[in-house]
Amino acid sequence: MIYLMKMAAMAMAALTQIPPSLSLSPLPRVFSPLGNPPDSLATRTSRIPPSCALQAGHDHLVDAVKAVGRTLWGRGLPPEFLVGAVRTAWTGAWMVMMKQLAPSDQQGDFQRPASKFCNRPPRPVSPAEKGRYHLYVSLSCPWAHRTAIVHSLKGLDEAVPVSVAVPGSSGLWEFRPQPDSHDERQGMLHATVDMANGCKRLKDVYSLRKGGYDGRATVPMLWDSVQKEVVNNESADIIEVLNSDFNELAHNPKLDLAPHSLSKQIAKWNSIIYPSINNGVYRCGFAQSQGAYDSAVENIFSTLEMLEKHLSSSRYLCGDHFTLADVRLFTTLFRFDPVYNILFKCSKCKLSEYPNLYGYMQDIYQMPGVASTCDLEAIMAGYYQILFPLNPGGILPIMPVGSNRQSLLLAHNRECISATEKRMDTTCYSSL
Repeated sequence: MIYLMKMAAMAMAALTQIPPSLSLSPLPRVFSPLGNPPDSLATRTSRIPPSCALQAGHDHLVDAVKAVGRTLWGRGLPPEFLVGAVRTAWTGAWMVMMKQLAPSDQQGDFQRPASKFCNRPPRPVSPAEKGRYHLYVSLSCPWAHRTAIVHSLKGLDEAVPVSVAVPGSSGLWEFRPQPDSHDERQGMLHATVDMANGCKRLKDVYSLRKGGYDGRATVPMLWDSVQKEVVNNESADIIEVLNSDFNELAHNPKLDLAPHSLSKQIAKWNSIIYPSINNGVYRCGFAQSQGAYDSAVENIFSTLEMLEKHLSSSRYLCGDHFTLADVRLFTTLFRFDPVYNILFKCSKCKLSEYPNLYGYMQDIYQMPGVASTCDLEAIMAGYYQILFPLNPGGILPIMPVGSNRQSLLLAHNRECISATEKRMDTTCYSSL
């Protein structure tokens, strides 16, 4: 479906770019866009088998479309009609594609499918089980990024090996390592082969489980290499598992990102951040009606304004304690200006216009172990060049200055903010 959509977009682009000076004689008046083409046109186009363009490649397709365009362009087919026809065809194809990419309700509001696997390993995982569990992630996905950060902070490189997938043009996650020799990227998490099963696609890994699997093959995913089974593919669960279940194998076992004393506060922040920010940007970008978009974008920015105020007197969401709630918020904030502000139309303000939120993002980025999981080039490519219905041309915009590594490493002075003497009161946020 994605490939056919790309072919249609190329055809439309070719038709609309033929200058009038190249037009041939007008078509007979009997030609109707709802009927059959005149014999002369049918004869010329019938010489090109339907499968020829696909087999011969993009160049042949473009040449064929240009030939048809030169024939059609003239007084017999006004440009206004052509634009209308292309608009109707593209809108219809876009709606079909979006229904598959982003399921929505009757109001056009994006409805995220629930994760299918929500189990966890028997606790605690013993040293004898080192390497048994395998984590599948992608650098572009914010949900997978959560797990990569916790995995790095806890020091689980040896205990829980990681395979990094990349988005393929077909819409499936693939394993295609790409060597990178840039010095500044040394030590960064990067695309790999499937180091647990040797598969070419993540879908094939899911299919290895007993009974197979024909659902959505998503990242992150925690895999049991002994049982050949998907343990969990819900990011909220996996970050909790990585935080608490592998301490006997972790290099940083004393680091607790979800202390029991803060469980209520963490749960409160999660209930605000997920619908309004994490999923909120997707509700905005994948909205299929103006009403759905308006509701989502208003919710996003009212919540960002609330967070900006809260972070003016609190270093992290739960005071001086960095928690899983901060991890969940960070991965969305990190993508906000380069991706969501532009591609998802979260355009009211940039994150860099919120000094406390931007400094908060810098603070987390500069924590040892976090920056190595943040590949903005992979993130931008994963959105702009893969989400075809939102960016048919695949053009990659320039990275915002505030999102580059140099800016993120500037002093933020967040360490001067302490909430130790201030009791955090989230009651005023209960309506969000």
